[in-house]
Amino acid sequence: MPTSVIARTEDRKRLARRLAGEGRGFAEQYGFRVTNNPSSLFQVLCLAVLLARRGDFRLAVDGGHALPANGWDSAARLARSTQTERARVLRGSGQRGDVDALADTLGDLARTVVERYRGDLRRLRALAHHDPARERELLTALPGVDGEVADLFLREAQALWREVAPVADKRALTAARRLGLGRTADDLAALAGGGESERLAWLVGALARVDLEKRYAELDT
Repeated sequence: MPTSVIARTEDRKRLARRLAGEGRGFAEQYGFRVTNNPSSLFQVLCLAVLLARRGDFRLAVDGGHALPANGWDSAARLARSTQTERARVLRGSGQRGDVDALADTLGDLARTVVERYRGDLRRLRALAHHDPARERELLTALPGVDGEVADLFLREAQALWREVAPVADKRALTAARRLGLGRTADDLAALAGGGESERLAWLVGALARVDLEKRYAELDT
């Protein structure tokens, strides 16, 4: 292999290590615990629904925190809230656009997760027999969860649900292309160490933050 190619490869690996070096994915960088328990997984799914909306991602993060802050830290508790209560809390967190529709969607999502999976998304994984395609199919059958929302959820969950890796959302792939780290989730997985789904989640999350926060300039230094 030519020396120049080796140098470029080492530069990419060095940048990938720098990005993943904080040891936390996107959600954890913004204060959401990503653990394999029902409450954590559901909160990450709600965050994904909010992040998929247009607008400042920081408002989505604020909305994601507002739900558990009001006692709705699980699917069962959110399912027991009223549409009026949800809309009030979402507006208070700065959500814009059709907040009533968003409140309806989150309520429908919570009730469906309770009805189908007893409030536990690990049951969805078990029903899918850990098959990534089936997991994605079951996720996108939930209210408010389309392909983009599924990508945002699985971007975080791949640290725990290793079978779904590699997953990279569109923001992470945009940053990867601009930084010369690759064009696909497989490219990023290779940089992260192949089967290291946790490290991949850290890298992908960091890349998504770079694009959302427009931090490209600082990585040129």
